[in-house]
Amino acid sequence: MDARVLDRDLAAGRRLMARLEAFAGFTDEPRRLTRLFLSEAHRRAAHAFIGWCGEAGLQAKIDAAGNVVARYEGRRAGAPALMLGSHIDTVRDAGSYDGNYGALAALAVVETLHAREERLDHAIEIVAFGDEEGVRFRTTLTGSRALAGDYPEDALDQRDTNGVSMREALIAFGGDPEQALFLRRKGVAAFVEAHIEQGPRLEAEGLPLGVVTAINGATRFEVGVDGVAGHAGATPMNLRRDALTAAAEMMLAIEERARREPDLVATVGRLEVWPGATNVIPGHVQFSIDIRAPADANRATAIADIEDQMNAIAVARRVSTSLIKTHEANAFVCDAGIIAGLTKAVEAIGLSPRLLPSGAGHDTMAMGALCPAGMLFVRCKGGVSHNPLESITVEDCAIGLKALTQFVHDFRAD
Repeated sequence: MDARVLDRDLAAGRRLMARLEAFAGFTDEPRRLTRLFLSEAHRRAAHAFIGWCGEAGLQAKIDAAGNVVARYEGRRAGAPALMLGSHIDTVRDAGSYDGNYGALAALAVVETLHAREERLDHAIEIVAFGDEEGVRFRTTLTGSRALAGDYPEDALDQRDTNGVSMREALIAFGGDPEQALFLRRKGVAAFVEAHIEQGPRLEAEGLPLGVVTAINGATRFEVGVDGVAGHAGATPMNLRRDALTAAAEMMLAIEERARREPDLVATVGRLEVWPGATNVIPGHVQFSIDIRAPADANRATAIADIEDQMNAIAVARRVSTSLIKTHEANAFVCDAGIIAGLTKAVEAIGLSPRLLPSGAGHDTMAMGALCPAGMLFVRCKGGVSHNPLESITVEDCAIGLKALTQFVHDFRAD
């Protein structure tokens, strides 16, 4: 083992892994993990989390924005709080650890303190965010943005594929759309999120933990391409205005532009075609674009290039295209004090700290608008995430929990 991990640490890691496995049972789809924001599975997961908080002596609740929040008081009532947590919504056909690890690790830290009847100079607030993934509705990070006082009011009227608005879903879940606008937290000294890396760097270097320095900025678009539907057998190729072939050329152009620049990534993750019949030329296509880079200026330039190329393709193929921006987050630099504290905690458990950026977006980006914020990464097998093959070892689970606990003990709210 490459850290000073005792038998009791491994026992704590096993308990956390068992809970993560049980938590993965809260799913909207049989035989695969899909837990979308404000879904029935999300509701059951939230209430299970509340129940586990109760066993640790915490009064947890669902807040107005659909987060689960709880507070472990310090030695002095009303002391500034260190907030810990992550998200519990997932992508479709997800792995068990993305987000869930950080939320349940935060609870595990408090459970240890509660078992020892130990209080710290600062309070600990734990949060299980909703809506980090942005799968059900077009916006994302609404839970963390609410706590940071930046709730996107226009998100409430968005509708999912079944026509249900976020406002309606939030009410049914137990939230309060009107109060979600006024959730900005007070008295939070810092926020720290433990999370699997979702990338291959730590595994490649043989390291179980990393301290995050910055998070890539990201922009998302919803693209519509309109051509003319027609009979597949009766319409000559030179007279077609095929929305799908135009969209396909656009997607290849997006990929080509991203490949030209190191650290820039662009992904088309969702594609819908109408009318979707074998013998009909597609008349309308919608697809998503996700563009990320560590430098905001580079991302902006790439977006402009992609828009120009898509418009040129639309003209050449006699179709029309529209781009709607659904999400934008600037690159986020983690707080220097949090980086130093996490580095010290990693060293304290016998590891060499590895500082690295995050290619994926996280709730930490939103929370950084409220307070100093940072992240601790845990190695994941093959860097695989957003996939049922997502995996971490019991040992790494335990090491991550030990480092997070060390940080919590050493933290000082100035």
